[in-house]
Amino acid sequence: MSKRKKEKKKYHLRLPVDTANLEIIREFVSGIAHNLGFSAEDIHRIVLAVDEASTNIIKHAYKDSENNQNFIFIDVIAHTDRLEINVIDKGRGFNPESVKVPEMNAYLKKMKRGGLGLYLINTLMDQVDYHINPGVHNCIKMIKYIS
Repeated sequence: MSKRKKEKKKYHLRLPVDTANLEIIREFVSGIAHNLGFSAEDIHRIVLAVDEASTNIIKHAYKDSENNQNFIFIDVIAHTDRLEINVIDKGRGFNPESVKVPEMNAYLKKMKRGGLGLYLINTLMDQVDYHINPGVHNCIKMIKYIS
C-alpha cells in the first residue's frame, strides 16, 4: 500500500518594492487563503500579517537604497491543513530578537504610531520564523493552520 503525499500547491509573486504594490500582495494572499477554506476572520489575520511584513521590507530593508530594481517576493505554499507564506527580500536585515515586545498600556498612553509590526505578525499567525542574511536573502516564514 503506497502512502499518498499530502497535496500542496505553490504560488509565487515578485513585485518591485513600492507601497503601491501592497494592494496586489493583499489580494494575492487573500485569494489563496479563501480558496483553501479559511474563515473570513483568519483571512483578515493572514492578510494583515503579510501586509505588515511587506510594509516593513519596503520601509526598512530598502530604506536608503537608490536602486529601483529591488523586489519583494511572496511565496505561498497551500497545504491541505495550513498556509505557509514566505515574504522574502535581499535588503538590509535585522535581528528579530532585538525587537522588544511592546508594553501595550504604555504604548497606547503615548498614542504612538507604528512599531507594532512584528508584534502583530507574531500574534496573528500560528508560527513565525526569521531567516536573515542581509543583502543576500531575508525571509519571514509565517504559518496559519486552518481551524
